[in-house]
Order: sequence, then C-alpha cells, then structure tokens
Amino acid sequence: MKLTSRHLLGLDGMAKEELALILDTAVSFREVLDRPIKKVPPLQGKTVVNLFFESSTRTRISFELAERRLSADVVNFTTAASSVSKGETLKDTARNIEAMKIDMVVIRHAAPGSAHFLTRVVDANVINAGDGTHEHPTQGLLDMYTLREKFGTLEGLRVCIVGDISHSRVARSNIFGLTTMGAKVSVCGPATLIPKDIEQLGVKVYHRLDGIIPEVDVLNVLRIQLERQKSGLFPSLREYHRFFGVTKEKVSKAPKPITIMHPGPINRDVELSADLADSEHSVILQQVTNGVAIRMAVLYLLGTTN
Repeated sequence: MKLTSRHLLGLDGMAKEELALILDTAVSFREVLDRPIKKVPPLQGKTVVNLFFESSTRTRISFELAERRLSADVVNFTTAASSVSKGETLKDTARNIEAMKIDMVVIRHAAPGSAHFLTRVVDANVINAGDGTHEHPTQGLLDMYTLREKFGTLEGLRVCIVGDISHSRVARSNIFGLTTMGAKVSVCGPATLIPKDIEQLGVKVYHRLDGIIPEVDVLNVLRIQLERQKSGLFPSLREYHRFFGVTKEKVSKAPKPITIMHPGPINRDVELSADLADSEHSVILQQVTNGVAIRMAVLYLLGTTN
C-alpha cells in the first residue's frame, strides 16, 4: 500500500488505512532512532527544502533531523535571510527554489491554504508543517502515534483537547485524525476560544474542565496563542489558569490516571502547571521523540513511493 497523494497537506479526508500506514511505518523508524548509528539511506540523492515563514524550533529541527536521518540533502530557508524580506512572493520564492532542482518542500506559513497553493506552482512533494489556523498534520500524526504506543489502540480512546481551539491548527489535525481512527474526541475551553461549528466535526464541547476530567483518558493541552488572538477573548491569564489551567490538583479528582500531552511550547503555569508537565503522567518528551519518527515515515512514503 502507498499514500494516494503526492503531498501531505492535512489529515482531513485521509482514509483510516492511510493514517495506519504512516503510523505503522513510523514504528520501524522509531527503532532507528535508538541505534548507535541513527541513519538509513532511503532519501540519499534527494534534496529537501525547509521553507519556514514562521518561527519554529521543535518542528523545524524535527523535520531537519528526520531528513538527515534518511540521508537527504537539506536546505533550510528563513525569511529574515531571504528575498522575502525584500518583497518577493511565495510563488516566486518557491519557483526559484524549485529551479535549483529540489525534490521535496516542507512549508510552514501564516496563511491558511499556503501548502495547497504551493502544490499548484511546484512539481516537488509538499509537506504542510503548519498553515495558519488550518492544519498541522505531522503534529496530529505524532500525537496519534504517541497515544497508540501507550494504549495499544486509538479505537474508543477518550481524548479531550483543552484550550485555544479556535486558533489551533494542532486541534484540527488531532480531531480529523483521531476521529477517523475511532477515538472519542471532545474539546474544552472558554466559549470565546471554541469555534461555533466545531461539533460538526464529530466532537463534544465542554466549557468546564472539572466536568470533563472524570470522563477522559487523555488531556491534550494547547498553548494560548496570544499572537493570533484579538484582545478581550478572556479577562486575564490568571483567570484563564484558574478555570482552564490543567493542574495536579484538578486531575487528581479523576477516577484513574490521565495522560497529559502538549504540542509545545508550554506556557508553564498558564495552560499547564509545571509540576504536571514534568510528572509521570506526561508524555510530552515522548511526543518530541516520536515526532522525528513520524516525519521520517512521511518523508519516506512520499519520497520513495510517490
């Protein structure tokens, strides 16, 4: 089996079999990361460009490590050191880079749909590393992988995504991927941070954290994205933490231990208490490691079978 598309633009509409293929392929690459020599040759001779128009640490480094682990030649692009700072368009930037005979592009951009647009102007494989508030498919995949690794299956798993749902591309990719794989997904946050039509995606909505904690296996806690928000969506960070901050005290009321996830970066003691982030219930560091394996799987499947 192979992926039906030459690109990975989002998890919306992807078949369960395709998602399972990526997760299963990542298992093999996760083993590679534990070897003394963490390198395999599938993408030898291929050139991958990391086209990041937004700031990133974890995602950019994770993709670069994945590419180098697969023996690809890697070019990193940042807007501050490019002609974008002189007014060059995304279309011209992409076409100029492709003229240098590259094979794959990993793009992060503030505009929703930018990855889709790129597929219309370049012949290379395109991987979406986050486009505005639309999707972040590899984050969704690594979250799914981490949960399947811990629980053995995603079928019937009860996952609540907590926080700034409206501005989160991670939330959307998680919802699309997890529901397709049979998980029961809910969201929790202030009404001002939850889209009005979110229930159409097959999720339940809660506005009280205390009400959902006894009902779930996993809390996937999201960062408050102040850089994407308009003012006045909640009174203060202190009040947000009081009502929606995930703390040891709150999760201790659950009938069984709850797994804590976070895509990073963490605003400690805002959306997630520091002691809980570092506790035995947290799989945050496992998410980071698994992210390299997932991105290796995606690069491999697109670069060698499409």
